Amino acid sequence: MSGAPVRVLLLGPVPYAEALRVQERCVEAARAARGPAPAAPAESVVLSEPAHPVYTWGLRGAPDAAAAVALRGTGAGLVAARRGGHITFHGPGQLLAFPVLDLRRRRLPLRGYVAGLEALVLRLCRRLGLGAARALPPPFTGVWMGDSKLCAIGVHCGNYITSHGLALNCCTDLTWFDHIVPCGLEGKGVTSLSHELGRHITVDHVLEPFLDSFQEVFDCTLDFSGD
Repeated sequence: MSGAPVRVLLLGPVPYAEALRVQERCVEAARAARGPAPAAPAESVVLSEPAHPVYTWGLRGAPDAAAAVALRGTGAGLVAARRGGHITFHGPGQLLAFPVLDLRRRRLPLRGYVAGLEALVLRLCRRLGLGAARALPPPFTGVWMGDSKLCAIGVHCGNYITSHGLALNCCTDLTWFDHIVPCGLEGKGVTSLSHELGRHITVDHVLEPFLDSFQEVFDCTLDFSGD
């Protein structure tokens, strides 16, 4: 799998639902490309910044009716997502990364893949001068600064093809998290790159170091022809 091409789709600020639609097209393409020598890159990574605030949840942790009404009252959307994990927030100032990788082709177990996502965010943090970031064992999946989560991870894997991925807080308005128990973890906080580094860090600022880290961790070349 060394140096295999991964197509990069840079969506910019788009509604969360649009990022999901692009991801699903990539999943279909990855399934269709299975074979000894696909004509186009079989794998992709979809990068976006949610244009509007939205609360999403995975296979667990759906809000009850009263909680859903309260969350809608904040002005955010509500979306059930096909991923692991509890409720979380996505919105402006956050990098969403949806890698669509073939774990069977890569001979990579799911837990190893999640560890790879954590490793690439840790590399990104080191590139930005945030050496104190760390990954913790389950159930504390993601990347943390002390007791505050910097990057949430929630993935889906069907027929060895991954979808969903990670949400990295760059300059996110963290008050949106006050309305939920993020990722179902009581007593834990959330933070952002901007808060930890003491300067304004946008999604655009982190794209290049993110992709450099992605390329290193997943041992691939990046293909921008589909952007």
